[in-house]
Amino acid sequence: MATRRNDEKAAEIAAAASAKRYIFHGLTIEAPPLLAGLYVVATPIGNLRDITARALETLAAADLIACEDTRVTRKLTDRYGIATPLTPYHDHNAAQARPRLLQRIADGAAIALVSDAGTPLISDPGFKLVREARAGGHAVTTVPGASSVLAALTVAGLPTDRFLFEGFLPAKEGQRRKRIDELRLVLATLVLFETGPRLAAALADLAAALGPREAAICRELTKLHEETRRGDLVTLAAAHAEADEPRGEIVIVIAPPAEAPADALDLDALLQQALARASVKDAVGEVAAVTGRPRREVYHRALALAQDRAGEPRHER
Repeated sequence: MATRRNDEKAAEIAAAASAKRYIFHGLTIEAPPLLAGLYVVATPIGNLRDITARALETLAAADLIACEDTRVTRKLTDRYGIATPLTPYHDHNAAQARPRLLQRIADGAAIALVSDAGTPLISDPGFKLVREARAGGHAVTTVPGASSVLAALTVAGLPTDRFLFEGFLPAKEGQRRKRIDELRLVLATLVLFETGPRLAAALADLAAALGPREAAICRELTKLHEETRRGDLVTLAAAHAEADEPRGEIVIVIAPPAEAPADALDLDALLQQALARASVKDAVGEVAAVTGRPRREVYHRALALAQDRAGEPRHER
């Protein structure tokens, strides 16, 4: 009986030890220990070889990996022989899962946060976990790597000195067209996510509002069927209106206007649009970024507009 208990204990120790290792090119490598905290880890956007050595070390050494879909992340961990336990963390369970993850960190655990693909916090719920971890005084460490936003920018052949990541456009036609009209004023390259079923409609609305701007549609980046189609928006919209619905992950990159629209030069117009959907702080940051005007100047004008809208007296400082 004692021998059996000893064997079970030895198996537990061996399992614990193996959980801190990963396999790379046939070599089993021991991962350095991690301090307690939250580790935001970028993972491949398609090709599983696009993983950094540091990401493998972090995932192997962590006490727990929080991920959107355990089935997706398990493909990566199995590929590299990583035995760290996985737990789901996504839009539907974040409110319940977040306190438990934060308590684990408070108790001394190292937790890795990953998304299904690419860099966490880009169109996923991870920012709330990061924000609350920082508010709780816990260490938050980034482990950078693949990002479909940057990957698309690098192959699109469009200006990269200034760009705006918009994420997904609204699914409803009216809301989508309103948002595109606001984006028309942005003096920067636009980067959008889109789904196959909505791509044709989105391109039609983009072409109608933005005209024949240069654009690139990047699909399945880093994967076997990677494809980048370049052209002007009008031509691309017409082609996709007649084509079969595309599959896979899609990033649309759109060049800035050749010259600034007349209303893009109107600071008040830009601020009023931004204030309709964001706080004064966020509106100031957005408008200052796309116009290049001093943040202090934009802040004072935004404060005046916000107080005028609220019918309050202005007290600028």
